[in-house]
Amino acid sequence: MGRYGGLTLRILGRGSPAMGPGKAELVERIAETGSISAAARAMGMSYRRAWQLVEALNAAFREPVVVTAVGGARGGGARVTPYGRRLAAEFRKMEAKASAAIAADLKRFARRQR
Repeated sequence: MGRYGGLTLRILGRGSPAMGPGKAELVERIAETGSISAAARAMGMSYRRAWQLVEALNAAFREPVVVTAVGGARGGGARVTPYGRRLAAEFRKMEAKASAAIAADLKRFARRQR
């Protein structure tokens, strides 16, 4: 589809994006790895930035999206809650639906570009 291969969906909350593709990917990677730092590394982002996004996610929704455990005998870690998994999955479904709805428009738009 040329330069316009898709769309970027962001769900706005009160004053800031509540969920977008980056936050959804972070949630998915934390679910896979059980670690904020491992998820951040996989995404090429700093641990600090990933932690800020986790805090923003947890502040934006009625239930926790990611819960963390402090280090100890088993080490620390992070876990995506069932609620967080549902949010990420619902976001991906909305993203796919929106992209499919405008696929033909994107093709027409891309043909007009140099």
